[in-house]
Formats: sequence, C-alpha cells, structure tokens
Amino acid sequence: MFSGKTEELLRQLRRASVGGRSVLLIRPLIDTRTSAEIAESRSGAQYACTSVAGAGEIAAAVVASPCEMVAIDEAEMFGPELTEIANGLANDGYEVIISGLDTDFAGRPFGAMPELLALADSVAKLTAICTFPGCGEPATRTQRLVNNLPAAIDDPLIVIGGTEDRREPDRYEARCRAHHRVAPARHAAASAGVVGLRSVPIEVGEEARSA
Repeated sequence: MFSGKTEELLRQLRRASVGGRSVLLIRPLIDTRTSAEIAESRSGAQYACTSVAGAGEIAAAVVASPCEMVAIDEAEMFGPELTEIANGLANDGYEVIISGLDTDFAGRPFGAMPELLALADSVAKLTAICTFPGCGEPATRTQRLVNNLPAAIDDPLIVIGGTEDRREPDRYEARCRAHHRVAPARHAAASAGVVGLRSVPIEVGEEARSA
C-alpha cells in the first residue's frame, strides 16, 4: 500500500487514451472508498471506471463496452477466479493491465495475484516508504493496525475503508520486513497451523486509496 500503484495504472491508461486506444477500467464493487464510476489515486488523479460485484461479471462488462485495453484495479479483491478470466481476455487479443497487492496484511499471497504474476508477460513492482519511526527503508509490507496495535493473524482478510488516518480504529501503514508485525490469533481454534508463519513476499506495489 501507498506505493502509487493506482497512480501508475491511471498514468498508463491516460497515455493509451491519448494514443487513441479504447480503454475499459474495472474495479471491484466492494471497494466503496470512491464512487462506483470513478477510480481515484491518493494524489487525486481520476479515471472513469466500471465497478463489478465479482470477476464473473468482467467478461460481460467488456462486451458492453468494446475496448482494446482492459485494466483491472484492486485485483486482489476479486479472488482466484480472476486468473482464468484475465488470461482468457489476453488470449482473445485484449491488452490486459492489472494492479493489486500481491500479499495481504499478514504477508501471505493474496487472491489471484501470485498466479497472475506468474502468467504476466511483464511485471512492475512498486514499493512504498516504511513509516516506522526512524526507518524510511523501502516498504514491501502492508501493516494493518487495529486500535493502534498490529492486527491478528485471524482478523478479516479485507477491511474496506481502512486508511492511514490515526483517528480510524482500523488503518494501514507501509512497513519494511523488519518492522512489519502480525499479532497471534485472537481465537485459539484459529491458531492451528499458523504459529510461526512468516511468508516471503514478492511485492507488486501498494496503495490504499483506490486508487
């Protein structure tokens, strides 16, 4: 998060539009941080979009809005079924650009992103800056804080609306590996098989505002 991934996506879409190419930007309807018709980066850049409830609606959205380029933002929120759909669009001749987080707040592979990374013809990985006091190193992790404490390993995977605003009970920060923290499971039954888990990230780029 906070790496400018949506800003970079919108930059590529504006460039394609200037070049005369038709573009369709798709976002998950579950992301309510902006209106369903507008994607917005943290810097305030905006681009018209179509929001869908799930990956299964993407093909219909493409048919309804004929285009040459299909862009998908916040891809991690669509789930693993996005892989087959995006790959199918690419095989059908569309240029497909996907932006999303490859790891979740606990540093685990996130949704379809690991498979999409493997299938992609090219990958641009972005990093943020670690906001831990006195650090400033490249940040490859998303730190979720609940009431200013690290989220637990069994907390909900997706929390919509969390921001870096310290007044928010659930918020996010960019962290490097050394300063990223995940609390133990809140429920004993959920702790089986996760004690000591510390996965290795393959960072794609992060930003919280959808942006």
